[in-house]
Order: sequence, then C-alpha cells, then structure tokens
Amino acid sequence: HHLSSLHGVFFSCFASKSTLQTMCSRVWFVTDRRISQEYPQVQILRALKERCADEDVEFRYLLMDQIVLTISQGQLGLRVEQELVTSYPQVVLVRVPTPWVQSDSDITVLRHLEKMGCRLINRPQAILNCVNKFWTFQELAGHGVPLPDTYSYAGGHDNFRKMIDEAEPLGYPVVVKNARGHRGKAVFLARDKHHLTDLCHLIRHDTPYLFQEYVKESHGRDVRVVLVGGRVVGSMLRCSTDGRMQSNCSLGGVGMMCPLSEQGKQLAIEVSNILGMDVCGVDLLQLNDGSFVVCEANANVGFIAFDQACGIDVAGIIADFALSTLPSRLTRKMSLLSVVSSTSETSSEPEVCMVNAGGGSLPEAVCNMSVGSSSSESDPELAEPSQSSPRRSPASALSDLPDLPDAAYNFNNLLANEIKLLTE
Repeated sequence: HHLSSLHGVFFSCFASKSTLQTMCSRVWFVTDRRISQEYPQVQILRALKERCADEDVEFRYLLMDQIVLTISQGQLGLRVEQELVTSYPQVVLVRVPTPWVQSDSDITVLRHLEKMGCRLINRPQAILNCVNKFWTFQELAGHGVPLPDTYSYAGGHDNFRKMIDEAEPLGYPVVVKNARGHRGKAVFLARDKHHLTDLCHLIRHDTPYLFQEYVKESHGRDVRVVLVGGRVVGSMLRCSTDGRMQSNCSLGGVGMMCPLSEQGKQLAIEVSNILGMDVCGVDLLQLNDGSFVVCEANANVGFIAFDQACGIDVAGIIADFALSTLPSRLTRKMSLLSVVSSTSETSSEPEVCMVNAGGGSLPEAVCNMSVGSSSSESDPELAEPSQSSPRRSPASALSDLPDLPDAAYNFNNLLANEIKLLTE
C-alpha cells in the first residue's frame, strides 16, 4: 500500500512538473563588457547554453550596459535594446569585475533585478562584501574566523602617512594592500618604516590601503579553494616562482591540485556562508602547525589555472547549480523529499533501495535521506551508510513491485532517476 501511495503522489509530481515547464523557466547570464571575453565568462556562457538547451530552459545572455531600468506606474521594469522586457528570468547568474564595481551603477542594476524577484548568483550584498578587502574582513570579524591582524583608514595620501605610525603594532615586515586590488596587484611587503615612507610617494591613493600582519610561513604560497552552492569544488596550492610574496598565477605563480584538510574545508565553507556567496574563491594561508588563516575572498573568482590544475569544469558546476535554483527544480525536490519522508515515517517495513533498469543500485545515501538532513548529510559523498536498518536485496525489492498498467512506462526506473536528481 505504501508503494501505491508513492505511485500516486509521484504521478501528481510529474503533472506539476509539466505545468511548471509550460510556465517556461528562464535563466539569464549577465556580465560586464570589459570581462565578457575572458575565460571564465566564455566557459560559463558555453555551459549555460548547453544545459539550458538540454533542459528546455529559456536562456538569454546580456551585457550590463544593455539593460535599462524602469519604474513605470509604480512598478519595476526592464528594457533591453529599446524593447520592453515582458518575460523576466527566475535566475540570473552574474559575473561582474569586483575591483571596478560601483554601487551607483552595477549594484543598482543587480538590486533592481533582485527586487523584481529574480534569484541572483551572487546576490548584490555578497558581491559588495568582496569589493573591498577590508569590508570582507569586517563581515568575517566576530565569527571566530582566523584572520591576520589588519588596519585600515579613511582618506588618501595624508592618512596613509599617519598609518605608518598607527600600524607599528603589526610589526615588520608588514603587508600593504590596496583595498580594491585584484590578481595580486598593488600588494607590497614593506621591510621597515623607511620603506613604507617611500611607498607612500610611489603608490596611487584613489582608494585606501590595508596594513596587514605578515604570515611568514606562508610567504609565496597559498591555497585557493573554489566553492559553489556552499560546497567545496576543489583546492589548489599556488606557489610563487620568483621569490615574491604573491602566489597569483596571473603573476607567474604555478598551481597544482592539493588535498585540503577538514579544518581547511570547513573554514572555507564558513567564510562563504558568512559572506552570503553562492560562487566564490577563498584564499587561505597555512601556518606551521597545519592550520589556516583567511587571506581573501573573491566573488568573481577566476578559474583558468584551477581548471587546468585540478581537471575540473568549474563553469559546468556553476551552470548546474544555477539551474538547480530554478523554482520548478526546487518545487520538484521539495515534493520528492516530502514523498520520501512521509513514506519512511509511515512504513513499518525495512527500507527498500530502488534500482534502475540497468540493475545498478542508487547510492546508499539516497536510501538514507530524510527531510531533516542538512546538505552535507544528504550528499552521497559525505553521508555514512546506515547500519541500523536491515536491507533487502535489489532482486527481492524488484520482485515485490506490482505490475504497472502501462508496460512502456517504467515507473521504477523513473522514480529512481527522479530521486537521483537530489544527489546531483
């Protein structure tokens, strides 16, 4: 009788799915013209086009300067190339150059889309949290996140000179960074007070600088961790090749895939969550005892060297995550979770793990899913097999299934495929 109820509920789920598809899911990819031809944006565009075509999702690619924001008759709206937009996206994947982001232009566009009900990846506030390196540390402070001691100031040249004395408690050498620097540029290691005074006359003062504690044991190397949807995609050790402090691959550093300790993974995830980022890179500095401190976080993380070093298609993972946030996907997942949960609560029989038509069983973690599980608990790579409940063999489970009225419609296979979506 439990299988019969499952059968009925799943048919209603599929009916709902068809209705949602007729409403037409829409995904936009919005980026800045200045970075539109760079590797990450080109690869994300490719991956989104492929996935949207496969999933019958309407897709549109736009540059930030093509969008006109409107408020007409008290309602928010959009125009693109002199035409009124009547079909708004449910999900917008955003790639903007964080060093140049301006709150009165780029963020205004993103706020407009968000207030119209679009799900942005990343959200405007998350991007702002990473625009300025000191803003990032302000967000992370107070959460128990290990950070190097850091000072900053308001103002230009004169206040930089004042900071030479104010930053003495940090000791020497001391790291000096432009608050909006990127790719390792405008970062210096000042040997002493005289060196700082010289720097004051050489650097531009259009934005403030940070004065940061020097982590000697991590000189010339760091660990870049890429996260998507709050999960670690991979980690790469970056090393300088010329003795400089910065290890950025764009400055000649080399990257290689490296395993990351559980402490490192959890730290990167915590940083991502605190900053509210869906897609990000977190740079960690390793201490002599193997622990980590946070160096920086990037909302517009580059990944050309990362792809090459780790053999990972980061763009594809980002595209998959973007589609997973569509309302139709979320509705279907909630329906499936509800079915699995209600069936496990009412059934007094041992749990049965469905198998697909090819005879291969689903991951053990799928059989152990519950609606109360966290994302890590329901992840097939992280979940531990349950030892508490007896298991029936796949052959026995299949033999107990009743015949379906339509032989061409393999419900068991369809059910297995739909549950499998929860683990992707």
